[in-house]
Amino acid sequence: MERPGRLVLLSELRVRNSAYDVSLSRSLLTWKRRVSSPVYHPFRPSVCQSVSVSEIISVREEEENSSGQRDDGSWKKITDREEKDCRQAFTVLYVERCRQHRWRCAEITFTCPEGALCQRWVSSIRDQLAAITSRPKNLLVYINPYGGKRQGKRIYEQKVAPLFAQAGISTDVIVTEYANHARDHLRTDVELKKFDGVVCVGGDGMFSEIIHGLIWRTQLDSGVDLNCADETLVPCSLRIGIIPAGSTDCICFATVGTNDPVTSALHIIVGDSQPMDVCSVHHNNTFLRYSVSLLGYGFYGDVLTDSERKRWMGPARYDFSGVKMFLTHHYYEGTVSYLPARGIIGTPRDATRCLSGCVICHHNGQLLSERGEQYEMDEASDSESDGEWRTIRGKFLAINAASMSCACPRSPKGLSPAAHLADGTTDLILVRKCSRFSFLRHLLRHTSKDDQFDLTFVEVHRVRRFRFTPRYCQSDSDLELDLQESGKRQIFSQICRDHPACGCAPAYSSWNCDGEILTHTAIDVRVHCQLIKLFARGIEEPAVFEDLTNPCAI
Repeated sequence: MERPGRLVLLSELRVRNSAYDVSLSRSLLTWKRRVSSPVYHPFRPSVCQSVSVSEIISVREEEENSSGQRDDGSWKKITDREEKDCRQAFTVLYVERCRQHRWRCAEITFTCPEGALCQRWVSSIRDQLAAITSRPKNLLVYINPYGGKRQGKRIYEQKVAPLFAQAGISTDVIVTEYANHARDHLRTDVELKKFDGVVCVGGDGMFSEIIHGLIWRTQLDSGVDLNCADETLVPCSLRIGIIPAGSTDCICFATVGTNDPVTSALHIIVGDSQPMDVCSVHHNNTFLRYSVSLLGYGFYGDVLTDSERKRWMGPARYDFSGVKMFLTHHYYEGTVSYLPARGIIGTPRDATRCLSGCVICHHNGQLLSERGEQYEMDEASDSESDGEWRTIRGKFLAINAASMSCACPRSPKGLSPAAHLADGTTDLILVRKCSRFSFLRHLLRHTSKDDQFDLTFVEVHRVRRFRFTPRYCQSDSDLELDLQESGKRQIFSQICRDHPACGCAPAYSSWNCDGEILTHTAIDVRVHCQLIKLFARGIEEPAVFEDLTNPCAI
């Protein structure tokens, strides 16, 4: 129980048939069952529970049964006093933590001895909630009805919309009708000042549409040239919420810890905020795409390219293409230049994961903002002889840039377990040419506790910017990928590996940019620190859940 001086209200109320001491402060709502017997019972723990005011969803007054009809169907006489004091109970809806980072909406009903006290409690809680300025009141919602198992609209209407209504959030709902509908609508047709956030109901592809539309609109309004790779982008003011309803929901899993629509909706309601880095991808001062999770060349690019021709197989196409590309075992020659992230804390080999309230993200983000223009590129710093840039040439099975762990249910650790959401860096993973068995060892370590970087043919660097140039694609005309021609690649191309000009072996792969294929292979990638914010708080540590099973410890 808190010190009386910090309390807003303190009353003896009833929950069902038991008396409770209930207190409300600026930060906590606490209820503790009163012990009727003065005798101490060591095996009868007192029931005490607390919930943060910031995690209260709403409060409502309850109508008692004033019609005169009993619960068993019989009738009783109602006195004037009973009719006057019919509103003597109120229900508090709040967040309750479950296993595996899931949240659910729980509720508890308190009965007051008189109606005036009930009104005072309801007003006090509502005043506390109204003072939380981070909570959204108006949301723009985009629903992808075709993503995943085509359940997006049903998930929103049955699981999310009722929660928004209980929290008093008004919504403008748009059901998308074609690819990039949400992106185009955000760019031109919507007045963003009316909303406190944008919510997408779908998978990672739908989220990509939202960030492309929102970032483009923000830069346009700020007069930023998107085609200039050296431009510093303006952070987006609106937060983005993700209701998972797609075939892949890696972004949601990495920022919340679970792919549960109710959990994501509750994070939106309580007004959580999680900053996130965004990578801009350019080719010859021409903007291509934004990336927030994975940029993959070689193995992951080939898997995506091959799977796109097998969409009729559904989600199984990724497994099929993965096995096929593993057996094909293509490697690609090229040059990687990167700008190391200096002066920051944390390395890609750390055992520490990016969790809620991450110290590394806070420290590095603050450090980069203080440095301001220090990392801006000009012609003088563009050369590799200035001591900043590092260059690696070789033959690679895979080149991956992970801006987050890329964890998912199949790979709980992800491609880079120690990657951070908002530290202004990306982890550049280079997998050099090796045997199939060695590459298989690397892939299997993504699903185990072993260090996937502890291999002689794998190296990882934490960088702020990097460039890649393939060996056999030097002209602009060669950089335009013809995806139809890529279907002519032969599985026995290893015979002609040293003679790419013959056409049997592919001279270059394609880039997998968050599940989309880039039309160029020579790219310039730059990390923009904390460019967007999500309605999330990061993955909470397990200790948080253990403490909340005994709320009196708070």
